[in-house]
Amino acid sequence: MMSAGQKFRALLAAPGLLTLPGVYDGISARLAEKAGFSALYMTGYGVAASAFGLPDAGLVSGSEMLDRVRMLAGAVSLPFIADGDTGYGGLLNVDRTVRLYARAGAAGIQIEDQEFPKKCGHTPHRRVVAAADAERRVRVAACARPDRDFLIVARTDAAGVLGLDEALRRGERFLEAGADILFIESPESLEDLRRVGETFRGVPLLANMVEGGRTPVLAAADLQGLGFKIALYPATGFLAAALALAGAYRTLAETGSSQGAALYSFAAMNALMGFPAVYDFEKTWSETEDKR
Repeated sequence: MMSAGQKFRALLAAPGLLTLPGVYDGISARLAEKAGFSALYMTGYGVAASAFGLPDAGLVSGSEMLDRVRMLAGAVSLPFIADGDTGYGGLLNVDRTVRLYARAGAAGIQIEDQEFPKKCGHTPHRRVVAAADAERRVRVAACARPDRDFLIVARTDAAGVLGLDEALRRGERFLEAGADILFIESPESLEDLRRVGETFRGVPLLANMVEGGRTPVLAAADLQGLGFKIALYPATGFLAAALALAGAYRTLAETGSSQGAALYSFAAMNALMGFPAVYDFEKTWSETEDKR
C-alpha cells in the first residue's frame, strides 16, 4: 500500500495544476474529500481559529498542531501537507516536529523562515530569521524525515520583509538544502508571480491564494502558465464557514428560530460523519449476538 508521501508525490508527477483546499477540522476535511479533491492542506490559521479562537500568531503549540494532524489522518484517506510553522522552537524542535508529523500520518510538512512566534503570511509586521538560519531549518527538516517520500515544503516570507530578490535567493538555498516544494509567500503582483515562475522553472512551486490577501488570486490555467504546480487555498474553507455560521446564527438570534437559515441537512451530516457504518456494525453484531 502506498504511503501518504508516495500518494502525494504521484500527484506531483502527474500533469496539471494540483489544487489544495485548506482544512482544519473533521467536517472541513470530510467535505473536501467528498468534493473530489486529490490532496489537502492542514492550515495553521484555520486550526488556530477553529480550535482555539486565536489569531495565527504563533500561539498554538506544536503538540496541539500534532493532535490535529493525527485527527485529520484518521478522518480522511487523502494525503495532506501540514503546516509546521517555524518548527516550534530551535533546530532540535524542527527535527522532532518533522518526525512526529510523519509518524502521525501527514504526507509532508511546511517549514518557514519567520522568527518565532510567527504570523500569518498575509498580515503585516512579519520578521524573518537570517538566511543561513533559515537554510539550516530546511536542512534539518530534510534530514529528519523518515524516508524520501515525506515531503518538505520550504516557505520564505522574505518577499514582504526584505524584498522579492532576497526571497528568490532564499528559495535557491532551500532547494539546495533538500526542499521538495518551494513556497515563496505573498508575491504582491502578477509580475512578482511571473518572476518566481521564471526563476524556478521545473521546480514544484506553490502559490498561496488567500482571498483578500496580498497576492492576486488567479485562475488555475494562469497559475499553471506561470510555472506553478500547486495552488493552495488555505482560507477558502474557514471564510465560507464563518459566513455561513454568521448568517445562521443571526437568523436564530433575530427571529428565535432556525427557519429560513441556510443549513446543511441533518441527514447529509449524519451520512458525512459515518453513521451508516455505525448502523451496519450494530446490525452485524446484534445479529451475531442473537444467534448465540
